[in-house]
Amino acid sequence: MMVSSQVAGGGDTDAARCPYRLVLEHVTSRWGVLVLIELLDRPHRFSELRRAIGKVARVSEKMLTQTLQTLERDGLVHRDAKPVIPPRVDYSLTDLGREAAEQVRALSLWTQDRMSDVEEARRAYDEARASKARAS
Repeated sequence: MMVSSQVAGGGDTDAARCPYRLVLEHVTSRWGVLVLIELLDRPHRFSELRRAIGKVARVSEKMLTQTLQTLERDGLVHRDAKPVIPPRVDYSLTDLGREAAEQVRALSLWTQDRMSDVEEARRAYDEARASKARAS
């Protein structure tokens, strides 16, 4: 199977037959991206991670928990529960997770660097569409 044809909309996009697609969805999901990038710096406790992500977007405890569990299941995040009172749980990236996080961060940085080009393209597109609508 060729990834490029499936991502572009051709070929088989059934997640059961193309498991990479599910991992791609997990890594590039709204919360997955933020968790991976935040954990690149250092391990975080749940509350630290929620506060750090909260500076960018408001995430519920439930969504963050689900995202962490999903990324842990995919082998990208390590959950370290320490048997102390009160309980302490730290989240960190695995080697695989660090690779994914670096890729996601690179895409994020590219997006920031090229945002003015995207905005210009959007303006040109919207103006062309508006001109066509007026001409109709």
